[in-house]
Amino acid sequence: MGNTAVVVGGGIGGLAAAIGLRRIGWQVTLVERAPAREDAGAGISLAANGLRALDGLGVGEAVRKASRGQYSGGTRTPRGSWLARMDGAELEQAVGTPITGIPRSTLHRLLREALPAESLLMGSEAGSVEQINPGRVRVGCGDTVLEADLVVAADGVASKVRGLLFPAHPGPVYSGSTVLRAITGQAVDPTTDFELTWGRGAEFGHIAFPDGRAEWHAVLNLPAGTRFADPLAELRRRFRGWHDPIPALLDATPDHAVLHHDVNELRTPLASYVVGRTALLGDAAHAMTPNLGQGACQALEDAVTLAAALATAPTVEAALARYDAQRRPRSQAVARAARQAGRMGQQLSHPLAVALRNTAMRMTPSRIATRMILRHHAWLPPQLP
Repeated sequence: MGNTAVVVGGGIGGLAAAIGLRRIGWQVTLVERAPAREDAGAGISLAANGLRALDGLGVGEAVRKASRGQYSGGTRTPRGSWLARMDGAELEQAVGTPITGIPRSTLHRLLREALPAESLLMGSEAGSVEQINPGRVRVGCGDTVLEADLVVAADGVASKVRGLLFPAHPGPVYSGSTVLRAITGQAVDPTTDFELTWGRGAEFGHIAFPDGRAEWHAVLNLPAGTRFADPLAELRRRFRGWHDPIPALLDATPDHAVLHHDVNELRTPLASYVVGRTALLGDAAHAMTPNLGQGACQALEDAVTLAAALATAPTVEAALARYDAQRRPRSQAVARAARQAGRMGQQLSHPLAVALRNTAMRMTPSRIATRMILRHHAWLPPQLP
């Protein structure tokens, strides 16, 4: 019998981890508490590092075919003037691919299709994780008990497994921002592939998809737990007078399509991503704000790095030590950079601070802006056998 693993969580990170482990010959059971994955979410941007990780897992080509390259766009003011232009062709020349936009549900489906149905244990929540001896871990899932050589905890920002492993850790905290998002119900013409618009304590952005629809998101500085009886009416009020295509994107959205989530992050870094034979991955390990668009990409990096370490290290323990050493410094540095980007971007609300930032952005040469992006995108995955 070969090596066995239980992956807790059926989101992007968990699915990617299961794919990577199966590619190196492990038997995998993925535990997901939802009885059927609802693919909640709107759209997602994947940078070169995330796409390269998907290539390493063998699903990059399928994801690219379902994505739209983000070649045109940039950052604007509410009146529509440009703060910075995005040159997708320049980025593609530098790292081999532009940033791509894909509906989250499509990405989930493509990842699930890379796994056999029998490896998915849906409608079951991991209630306990126990190291029963140096080489085995037991996972309690209601009436089902699973034992494995490895547990991968990819159960999100509110990770129950992380809480079991690190009971003294403060856990996730509210970032100060809440986000509403949706995919338009029909094709639209936003004229650009990708945009961000920064106001005072507010951001509106969109991503265009291959079928002509677009994802939009609105980020607001509000107290945690704030909700609206009529989200679209509230957004039309708040973004009244903002430039096109913002009104058109809101008008093309069905009322029932709007999702609203507070943005929580793991502000206190974990001291390790590994405890015994359990490894934390994705948001469970390093939940970050979305300001750099790196959350999913870092989870994908985690997945391929973990699989490569397990495939080449002499022992599982050595592989997990390598995984922690390779992933923790980078992912925590990206999380810090994302937090800082939010503070200097969408979260700024003082008029003078906003004016100074806008002036600095207009004066920054595009090559310098591209170089800043490449700090996070120019990552090469380890090779899987």
